[in-house]
Amino acid sequence: MNLSRALETLKNEGYKYTEKREDILTFFNRENGYRTASDLLKFMAQKYEGISYDTIYRNLHLFNDLEILESTELDGEKHFRLSCGHHHHHHHFICKSCGRTETIETCPMDEIEKDLSGFMIENHKFEVYGFCPQCH
Repeated sequence: MNLSRALETLKNEGYKYTEKREDILTFFNRENGYRTASDLLKFMAQKYEGISYDTIYRNLHLFNDLEILESTELDGEKHFRLSCGHHHHHHHFICKSCGRTETIETCPMDEIEKDLSGFMIENHKFEVYGFCPQCH
C-alpha cells in the first residue's frame, strides 16, 4: 500500500485527514520493514513537541484495524509496517536487526494440515525471523 491509498482508505472509512496521520503514514511509507511505536515517536517528536504515546498507539491501532498497517510481535514488542498490499495468502521473512521484510510465497500449512487430520484449522500465522544480507 502506498501513501495515497492509505489516506484514501482513511477517508473512505469515515476518518478525518490530519497532518499527524499523514506524517505517521509518511514515516511508514519511507521504511522498508517493521518499526516500533518508539521509532515512530522519535520521528514525530521532531515536529510535534510533546506528542504522547497514547496518540501514537491510538493511530497505530486504528491503521492496523483498517489494514493500512500490518503488525507482528518481535522480542516481546509489537512492530508495525505499511501493509504490503498482497491480497493473496503469503508469509514474511523479517530481519531482526533492521526490520526489513521479504514475502514468502510458500505456506507450511500445506504439510502441517496432513498431521492434523480431523482438526478444524481456522487461521494461522507464519513468519521467519533472521538477518537480511546487509545485517548478516
